[in-house]
Amino acid sequence: MTLEPGYLEYPGRKRGQDHDLYGASFLPDRKPVEWPGGARVAVWLVPVLEFFPFDMNPRPEPFMPPGGLARLYPDYWNYTLADYGIRVGLYRVIKAIRERGLTATVAMSSRLAELYPALARDCREAGFEIVAHGRDMGHLHGDHLSEEDERALVIGARDTLAGVLESAPRGWYAPAGALSRNTTRLVAEAGFDYTCDWVSDELPFAMTGGAAGLHAMPLGFELSDQRLIEEYKRPAWDYAEQLIDAFDFLHDEAGRKGGRLLALPLHPRLIGAPHRIAALEQTLDHMARTGGIWCATGGEILDAWKAQQ
Repeated sequence: MTLEPGYLEYPGRKRGQDHDLYGASFLPDRKPVEWPGGARVAVWLVPVLEFFPFDMNPRPEPFMPPGGLARLYPDYWNYTLADYGIRVGLYRVIKAIRERGLTATVAMSSRLAELYPALARDCREAGFEIVAHGRDMGHLHGDHLSEEDERALVIGARDTLAGVLESAPRGWYAPAGALSRNTTRLVAEAGFDYTCDWVSDELPFAMTGGAAGLHAMPLGFELSDQRLIEEYKRPAWDYAEQLIDAFDFLHDEAGRKGGRLLALPLHPRLIGAPHRIAALEQTLDHMARTGGIWCATGGEILDAWKAQQ
């Protein structure tokens, strides 16, 4: 097979990393982090509320997002499954978190907040932080967008949520985690404090280059219910076991190396089902019995980390 001319050419390639958005950093070299109250593990619970437009193109650019409307129009099956998450599943997730005196950060499509402001209200009344999850799952970020069009998506999501919440969201999480070469810089320019898009770590870190002033709050995907349950087809009991294993390891490591962060993305259409919600409850109960945890919002965790840098 003959490669296209220029296939191996990439203008961003250079010695070291192929980007300037964060510097090299290795876990053993860092100053230990101390969480409030001497907690070993900061627990960051992130319910993800996605809006899938009913008229989504069955072949959207740059790819079909997980949970997308994959059948021919009208795809009632996938649309109503996503709708189940916000009508039913979310409220089970809220109940599981609040009954244990914990808090969360909700990633919300701005179109969802615009259509159903009661959802945003209920999350705020539960004491949860809300971060911008783009416009909706039919508007993914990528190099297929012009910089002008992508800037409009970032600012539009920020301003729509600011109007509903009466305060601008501090955090950003790109729909489906899709990024262009400009996304992170545009998020920084729009005044966000942190982004959840970069998963190259387990602790917060400062962005650099064109995104200077922005911080990464890594929302690791390997422990997502979407990854373990939907993609890897693991049963609910196995999902809970993996979350508990991760927590126990981080709890032990923190006792020797300094504070750790456990980020758990939660999709209510999956974990909020009646045969799965107990897996989340069991995980939270195990953490509480073990002790040494600080459950906080993304903004609170970032502020505590920044104060020590």
